[in-house]
Amino acid sequence: MAIVEQGFDVRRFGDRVLDLFLPPQCLACRATIDRQGALCAVCWETVDFLASPCCGVCGHPFEFDAGEGALCAACLDRRPAYGRARAVLRYAPPARDLVLGFKYGDQTYAAPAFGRWLARAGRELLAEADVLVPVPLHWTRLFQRRFNQSILIARALARESGLPMAADLLVRLRRTPPQGRLSPAARRRNVQGAFAVRSGREESVAGRKVLLIDDVMTTGATIEACAEALFEAGAAGVDVLTLARVVR
Repeated sequence: MAIVEQGFDVRRFGDRVLDLFLPPQCLACRATIDRQGALCAVCWETVDFLASPCCGVCGHPFEFDAGEGALCAACLDRRPAYGRARAVLRYAPPARDLVLGFKYGDQTYAAPAFGRWLARAGRELLAEADVLVPVPLHWTRLFQRRFNQSILIARALARESGLPMAADLLVRLRRTPPQGRLSPAARRRNVQGAFAVRSGREESVAGRKVLLIDDVMTTGATIEACAEALFEAGAAGVDVLTLARVVR
């Protein structure tokens, strides 16, 4: 009790001990910095953080302010299944290397920083959400990769936002072929019916507003397939928050 009364900050003390044995390094270039889980000044300036103005639905950045609620040409042509989507970063170097290192290079120590960035970029979506739901991996890919990167960032976001996370709410029913070289329409066909709400968990979705969490949004086909599965289970709304997105 005396330690608490004297204002001893256990977390701060732990951070100082960690810094002593593992000096803080920039998440992108590994340069020495002053605190854990951050970017150096140079990388911070080169990473393209996304913000307004953007499409009112998919979050595609605009070069100029087209007015509140303005939609991009793609959303005017075909409205996505989800309500709104927002992302933290443009998927381009050096942010792309940061995401790939996290996803394939076991650089999972970046998750807390990503959680903070997601909380800032998704403030409006978080204010209306009831639960965070990460996009699932097929069990064979999970076995190969050993972790689901979307669950890691969703867990970090849950700590930042205070919202509950349901890691096992969605399941991936089949392993779909890689989508890298597919057209947007082919991507939608590829993942159609690939996701479902886990049997017996429908009551966790019905009438609730879900915030889907994923690492990268390319065309949005995977996210839309997840949103459709959630709506089929009775979700009141589905928004999307991703760490990065491709900007064409």
